[in-house]
Amino acid sequence: MSVTLAPASPSPAGIEAARRRTRVLALPEARWALAALVAFLAGLAADLGGAPPWISGTLYAVAYASGGWEPALEGLRALREKTLDVDLLMIVAALGAAAIGQVLDGALLIVIFATSGALEALATARTADSVRGLLDLAPTTATRVTEGGEETVSTAELTVGDVLLVRPGERIGADGAVLDGVGEVDQATITGESLPVVKRPGDEVFAGTLNGTGALRVRVERDPKDSVIARIVALVEEASRTKAPTQLFIEKIEQRYAVGVVVATLAVFGVPLAFGEDLTDALLRAMTFMIVASPCAVVLATMPPLLSAIANAGRHGVLVKSAVAMERLGEIDATALDKTGTLTEGTPEVTAVRPLPGSGLDEDALLALAASAEHPSEHPLARAVVAAARARDLPLAPAADFTALPGRGVTATVDGRVVTVGRAEPAEAAGGATVVRVTRDGTPVGTLALTDRLRTGAPAATAALTALTGTAPVLLTGDNAHAATRVADATGLTDVRAGLLPEDKVNAVRDLQTAGRKVLFVGDGVNDAPALAAAHAGVAMGRAGSDLALETADAVVVRDELAAVPAVVRLSRTARRLVLQNLVIAGTAITGLVLWDLIGHLPLPLGVAGHEGSTVLVGLNGLRLLRESAWRSGQPQDARG
Repeated sequence: MSVTLAPASPSPAGIEAARRRTRVLALPEARWALAALVAFLAGLAADLGGAPPWISGTLYAVAYASGGWEPALEGLRALREKTLDVDLLMIVAALGAAAIGQVLDGALLIVIFATSGALEALATARTADSVRGLLDLAPTTATRVTEGGEETVSTAELTVGDVLLVRPGERIGADGAVLDGVGEVDQATITGESLPVVKRPGDEVFAGTLNGTGALRVRVERDPKDSVIARIVALVEEASRTKAPTQLFIEKIEQRYAVGVVVATLAVFGVPLAFGEDLTDALLRAMTFMIVASPCAVVLATMPPLLSAIANAGRHGVLVKSAVAMERLGEIDATALDKTGTLTEGTPEVTAVRPLPGSGLDEDALLALAASAEHPSEHPLARAVVAAARARDLPLAPAADFTALPGRGVTATVDGRVVTVGRAEPAEAAGGATVVRVTRDGTPVGTLALTDRLRTGAPAATAALTALTGTAPVLLTGDNAHAATRVADATGLTDVRAGLLPEDKVNAVRDLQTAGRKVLFVGDGVNDAPALAAAHAGVAMGRAGSDLALETADAVVVRDELAAVPAVVRLSRTARRLVLQNLVIAGTAITGLVLWDLIGHLPLPLGVAGHEGSTVLVGLNGLRLLRESAWRSGQPQDARG
């Protein structure tokens, strides 16, 4: 499926429009499908309720018209281009059913087909909405420094060499390098790093990232059309287009099947007629053939298992967006995982409190001292220190003369003593932890170690994915190597790739796919969206996931339970096995009925009964996946509740 995305530099009005998600009923396909469904259900109720035949007949006719006019028009357009697809075949089969009195069968076929088209249209619209919404991350204006002072300009007007002034709390308008100033920039949307990164002169910054503290002067190094944000949009669009060959293959199969059924139906009608058979008998035989050869049973052979699996997964907090997505999840044989927000919660926590000998402080006293000084700060590390102190019910003293120095930490007067809490030297960091040093009146009194909290069940989930695919997942992260190694050691992963930008993650996924693997990528951030789109199947962590990641992914783990990922993969594999069973049942029934009609004389009621019976059978077989046991069998052993 190819999706048309928004341009890289929309007008303000275009950006405002992009923020609005397409509503379901705003799509004409959805409105016509709903009308067909309502008319069909009303006709069925009238039929079963003993109403006069003209009432149910009229309602079924409305279902035919509302659900069938568009595929009929598309089928006729295809005929004009000398192609024949299943769209037209479905309409012909439905009309053929009506011609021999089986109006209900034809209406049901129309409703199923119209609903499928509406779901495809909605998926396309929502994907385009999400990609356009990504552009909201980049500001529409920036402050450009000129010889005469400052001016506010559109970011689309920026050129390489311009100097920007980025104040605290503002988003950076273009990719560039810091010329002057020190600030802490939250660039999780681009690199996935869980903590703000200190930026000093010479450091690279990205459009759309948020400057938290300290004013920065940034020299524009890339044209806005070539920024990382713009490249993410392009990557998502490109990855979406790579799925088109599969769709083309399906369309070829549909066309061949449609041509075969039409040719066979004409032959079934014309050959006996040529040998003297009565016109009515020949027409009845041909219409019976059209009914029993209808792909309705094949359609239901595929959809009920996948839709049942989708419903079961939804009850357990996993939103799988389509039957195609559910099927893809079961095909994967390799896994790639993001770190921040996926294997970890994306929230720092204090993991070690180390008072220095001779400081006169124990762990609680050191933590309380640091938390008292950090209390006025809104920095993520400060919030983690304060949360750790509160978890121990430690009293916090009031802080006076509070100041925050970008990249250095905070200073405050606590109980008459000057307390400073700031990042330690890189040499003091260990095991991927962020270490902050606490000093009192200029004398170091201890350190605190903070790490990103590992998700509960992450080791069990990675072990389950390893068992499903036969190889351990690959860890792909934009965070530093120390932090990545710590998480990999805790989850049993050995292939660790750190410091990756979005395009690096996409390249890693494509390298695996070039090696013949069907990759499942699990992530949560904007920076993960291109990899989610490029992978054979993508799963997003939903609670803190970005809008783009949630829309790009094939499935969303709403409750952020990582154990749900291997569970839904196993559920998908079960669904695919049931699809194969159903296709065998449907194929056997269609083949048997067709041969009976061709070789012998298949009575129309018996043909309809056989066709509908096989349809009901495969439908009931697929509904088995609604059972609770179907989900429990896919959970890691220590994750079952």
